[in-house]
Amino acid sequence: MPVHRLSDLLIFPPPERAEPSGLLAFGGDLSPERLLLAYGRGIFPWPIGDLPLPWFSPDPRWVIVPSELHVPRRLERSLRRPRYEIRLDTAFGEVIRRCADAPRPGQDGTWITGAMIAAYERLHALGFAHSAEAWREGELVGGLYGVSLGSAFFGESMFTRAPDASKTALVTLIRKVDEWGFTIFDCQTHTPHVEALGARPWPRRLFLDALARAMSEPTRRGAWRLAAGGPLRG
Repeated sequence: MPVHRLSDLLIFPPPERAEPSGLLAFGGDLSPERLLLAYGRGIFPWPIGDLPLPWFSPDPRWVIVPSELHVPRRLERSLRRPRYEIRLDTAFGEVIRRCADAPRPGQDGTWITGAMIAAYERLHALGFAHSAEAWREGELVGGLYGVSLGSAFFGESMFTRAPDASKTALVTLIRKVDEWGFTIFDCQTHTPHVEALGARPWPRRLFLDALARAMSEPTRRGAWRLAAGGPLRG
């Protein structure tokens, strides 16, 4: 099936037309309007070298249901030790840049380009993109960022510079969005880490149906905080 070439119009082909790799389309831009349209339809950008901007909709889609989060016993023991201060949305720009700089086994360079950083910082300023951060003695040592729409959170990338720092931030975030009634925590693709936390492969049709229901819920827009009393230690 030929890959679609996007025009200036805010239109995506149906995700079901994606190639087996998940590749759906090339081109377009990273405007907030296009990004929000894409996420709401189960599509996300994933730059590859000098190619025109690629857009993906994988099948299967790896998803954590927040209410079904599984925390391995070793990580649960680590979480009980108050090593890190976990915050939300206090250093989004720093988190995404640390993710861009993080080494990726088997990858040469990063897909988090300067254009991607600028685009997601715009989404953050608009209240749709969020970061979860692990701090130790005033230093940012781990975290992740992603996009929120309806009752779905779309995880994008994470980094760590201390043992279990990013995992602590991730588990804290999933537990918080579960408290807020979120139904989907999208991990996009498989990693052993997200599988250990309960992520499961959903056929695209199952994911898109669940996403449509999630999109009918209001978006929790604006700066996120863990609690009115301040950051959580974990």
